[in-house]
Amino acid sequence: MKFGGGNIKNLMKQASKMKEQMEKLQAEAGEKTVEATAGGGMVTVVAKAKGEVISIKIKPEIVNDSDIEMLQDLVTAAVNEALNRGQDVMKEEVAKMAGGLGLPPGLL
Repeated sequence: MKFGGGNIKNLMKQASKMKEQMEKLQAEAGEKTVEATAGGGMVTVVAKAKGEVISIKIKPEIVNDSDIEMLQDLVTAAVNEALNRGQDVMKEEVAKMAGGLGLPPGLL
């Protein structure tokens, strides 16, 4: 089976364009923010979808020398939840992009 040189060139151009679009989408999606809480709202974490923690807020009433372990656990839980939500945002955005390009779900 023979392929015409023009068809391969067009395919390569399309692949290059798709790669650029994916990189742009990932950069834009990565800047979206997510928020998560732990301890009934006592610790709140805001993070970018790409995995960067922007802020951690701790309600003053839980800051107690004897409860430092609990505070550490709550901060860890809130950070992990925020990062998980960020990963979900990234997956959703990539799925939207794949659908817009006519690619089957799960390909990217």
